[in-house]
Amino acid sequence: MKPETVGMSSARLARLDEVMKRRYVDGGFLPGMLTHVYRKGQLVHTGMCGQMDIERGKAMREDAIFRIYSMSKPITAVALMMLVEEGLIGLDDAVHDHIPAWKNLGVYASGVPSLLPQASPSFMTTPTLRPMKVVDLATHTSGLSYGFMMRTAVDAAYRRAKVVDRETPGGLQGMVDQLAQIPLDFSPGTAWNYSVAIDVLGYLVEKLSGMSFGEFLRTRLFEPLGVDDTAFYVPSDKTERFSSCYQPETAASGLKLQDDARESTYARPPKLESGGGGLVSTAHDYLRFCRMMLNGGTLDGVQILSPKTVALFSLNYLPDGKEVADMALPGMFSESGYAGVGFSLGCGVNVDVAKTRLPGSLGEYFWGGAAATAFWIDPKEELTVVFMTQVIGSPARLTLRRDLRTLVYSAITESFA
Repeated sequence: MKPETVGMSSARLARLDEVMKRRYVDGGFLPGMLTHVYRKGQLVHTGMCGQMDIERGKAMREDAIFRIYSMSKPITAVALMMLVEEGLIGLDDAVHDHIPAWKNLGVYASGVPSLLPQASPSFMTTPTLRPMKVVDLATHTSGLSYGFMMRTAVDAAYRRAKVVDRETPGGLQGMVDQLAQIPLDFSPGTAWNYSVAIDVLGYLVEKLSGMSFGEFLRTRLFEPLGVDDTAFYVPSDKTERFSSCYQPETAASGLKLQDDARESTYARPPKLESGGGGLVSTAHDYLRFCRMMLNGGTLDGVQILSPKTVALFSLNYLPDGKEVADMALPGMFSESGYAGVGFSLGCGVNVDVAKTRLPGSLGEYFWGGAAATAFWIDPKEELTVVFMTQVIGSPARLTLRRDLRTLVYSAITESFA
């Protein structure tokens, strides 16, 4: 299908490939990359270059499998909304209605986690201003945190407990039990803090559906969508397609191996199925997920969500219409820049195009993964883009997403917004 038939330029899409290859692959920031651009019901562009395994000299391939890390989050949010549609849970439900052990969780006031593994942490807490709601989990306003933040005593307690470790005994239930012993970082709804909250949504899906989270995703979402390579681990018969992951060798450029595909922990099923960051996928699979959302919840005759539910993903759920920048705690990690960005269900949402200083549309929703993967869905332009690569901690992560977005939108010759 020629891009011109759906209001895009072949020559400008070729420029997308040229700039991204020259600047990021040839520049030593990425080992390789794979980009899908889909518009008005057609895959109009696939760009591919570089390598998926530098040590073995393996060129990037279209069916390569990638660690998608936080691009797992929107998938988990969709799973949750499937149960919302079935009347099993509501976004305004108090979380303790579904996790009774969390009913008296307080907000950290003082104290430190014990340095002795066998000792319990000693914390003083204050009551929350209101109960934590399910929507707080979906929008990272719950008071939970991530251990890698390195900001507070709460973060330190997460690191000590190894919260959301793939080998957590008891899996998601074990994680929820751990979190019942650690205070909240802040009162729900008062700040934005990137966190394990989406993993808690995965636990709720598991508990309410009566099946493991992985089994729910496989039987209720992936198989109906024809998504064959998205899972919490890579089976041995697919190892040949699994990409190795890299990290910067220096602050300037150059790469070194971070996770060898042949020796990866992803080669076996985890004890904890992380809906916040544990999935592997292919560009093809993730595009099918995005196409389903772009098409109002249905793909190839299979309905996953109602169009009215899908429309909720284009809305900002932060209190009083605030942006992430208004609520983010100091030093906060994020998979996007803050300017002009609100937060929807498991992903960011564009609420002020001018503030982003990038082409885009109000209501487009998006997110990325720790290995520099990215996607966005723009309902107004009938456009979705999936970008795959594998580099942890790239200094060019947000810049390359800026360039990707700029070059894709620059290839549009006819706007539908």
